Amino acid sequence: MSELYELPEGWEWKKLVETATIANKTVTITDKKDYHCIGLEHIESNTGKLIDFTLSNGEEIKSNKVIFEKGMVLYGKLRPYLNKVWTAEFDGIATTEILPFMPIENVLNSDFLSHYLRTNYFINNAMKNISGARMPRITTKYLKNEVKIPLPPLQEQKRIVAKLDALFEKIDQAITLHQQNIDEADAFMGSVLNEVFGELDKIKLVPLKDITSKIGSGSTPRGGQKSYKTEGISLIRSMNVHDAGFRTKGLAFIDNEQAKKLNNVTVEENDVLLNITGASVARCCIVDKVYLPARVNQHVSIIRLKEDMLPKFLHYYLISPSVKADLLFSSSGGATREAITKSMLESFEVPFIPLKTQQKTVTYLDKLSDKTEQVKALQTQKMQSLKDLKASILDRAFRGEM
Repeated sequence: MSELYELPEGWEWKKLVETATIANKTVTITDKKDYHCIGLEHIESNTGKLIDFTLSNGEEIKSNKVIFEKGMVLYGKLRPYLNKVWTAEFDGIATTEILPFMPIENVLNSDFLSHYLRTNYFINNAMKNISGARMPRITTKYLKNEVKIPLPPLQEQKRIVAKLDALFEKIDQAITLHQQNIDEADAFMGSVLNEVFGELDKIKLVPLKDITSKIGSGSTPRGGQKSYKTEGISLIRSMNVHDAGFRTKGLAFIDNEQAKKLNNVTVEENDVLLNITGASVARCCIVDKVYLPARVNQHVSIIRLKEDMLPKFLHYYLISPSVKADLLFSSSGGATREAITKSMLESFEVPFIPLKTQQKTVTYLDKLSDKTEQVKALQTQKMQSLKDLKASILDRAFRGEM
């Protein structure tokens, strides 16, 4: 591990394997006992908290698992999850993406190790030593041969852990309050949309097919993600479509030849895009012209309106909670829809009101939406500042500055 910094008197750099054993042996569970089963999805990023866990319910577990014991430190060794670390509070089994460490008694405190594995210093060095193309991960060889930990006496470790836990509890409480403010802002905007369109629903309704010139989805180019380019024509996927607007993260690109095969789903300025399959079904936005030319894949539908309706009016209507519920749930049995078909969209009814009234509605909702987004942006900024503060405190702690 490179760039080791100077430590206070009484501290020393120790190889990780001199302070903890790595329990990386996998086993297949063949009995039918109940086990606490932990996967990466059960460990919260950065906090070291357990979100949830499952019981095997007496079912035989056929896939390989790692057995862990109370007091072990469970570490997410895959690249996207290096900040998922949890000190086990009970015995159980874990998926093979998790690597358990057992700190050596009277040498290393479990929570001290957990905190260290979440420091920027450790994660940044670990990121330089990732291997594997399909599922990049930290190797056991790297952990055994190169990783070192700044180690004070055991009592000092416990003091630092207690101080970090107390500080982080207060910071996490503040982060939770800011998140609640964001949720309340979303809830307020949702209630306004419900109220506005609840009144308009009493007016004339028409099926979408009567006021659209196009409703249709695309496809993924042959070869899937391997065929995507680093630049070219945008291929809009469900991850780009959000109710609050278009997001560029994960935006794919295709070349002219690939785009020609998708000419029937060419995106035009002011098209309304709606996710029609998957976990994000019914998310909706209007694409900005800066991302054109563009095509959509099979998970996104283009809704192109005639001159009788404003795209923003339809967008606000489709993202209002009560209308979204109509799209998400079938009328029989209350089952959640996994997909919205073209015929469902064509027959879906929307308010048909004069353009002047639509524009007044949009202007009113735009003002409220802008204020709501400002509140959310401020709360998000404060949350990020608190998260940065946590990271700074953590790094200082392992430099002996606490």
